[in-house]
Amino acid sequence: MPVRHAKAKWEGNLTEGKGSMALGSGTFEAPFSFVTRLKEEKGTNPEELIGAAHAGCFSMALSSALTKAGHPPRSIETKADVHLDKVGDKLRITLIRLSTEATVPDIDEETFRKLAEDTKVNCPVSQALSATTIELAAKLTT
Repeated sequence: MPVRHAKAKWEGNLTEGKGSMALGSGTFEAPFSFVTRLKEEKGTNPEELIGAAHAGCFSMALSSALTKAGHPPRSIETKADVHLDKVGDKLRITLIRLSTEATVPDIDEETFRKLAEDTKVNCPVSQALSATTIELAAKLTT
């Protein structure tokens, strides 16, 4: 299996400095700063990228699980809300809330929910983030 790469560079102090993050594939590079991470300024941040990775991994893993169960999906759309909170004097990712909506023909609600919950626990990014509480809201559409 390939090894994936990403890099980040930071210049300056925490509150006035700035940085950039880039994917090794060259498909994404973006600046980030204190205000894009801890305020509501436009721009990216590490938590947003973790959310994108988790949503993408979950969607692919759920597609695989559904297909293996004989219910190939038409579409899966997943949103990840990553909560960064101050715990004591440290910042912590305290919660990741996944919301997924899948269009899957010929599947019952119980089977869909079971596969979605299993995927929440077992997709590779969920496994990597297992020290964090992960919640799932799964909606089936037909």
